[in-house]
Amino acid sequence: MTNEKKLVLLEEMLELKPGTLKPETVLEDLDEWDSIARISFIALVDDEFDKVIKGAAVKEQKTVADLMTLMEVE
Repeated sequence: MTNEKKLVLLEEMLELKPGTLKPETVLEDLDEWDSIARISFIALVDDEFDKVIKGAAVKEQKTVADLMTLMEVE
């Protein structure tokens, strides 16, 4: 999956306008990035990539690029 598609998935999950997120976007700067968004991200990765991620791993991520790395299939 392309990075552009990953950004689209993240924007849809966070209910943001298209083009809002950039890889360098700091997660803590987003009002939408809260505990519910973290759970939604875990569900998104499970659904789209058939990959299980622990909440602690998600909480450690600092930027959108970090989340995109977690989305990669190993």
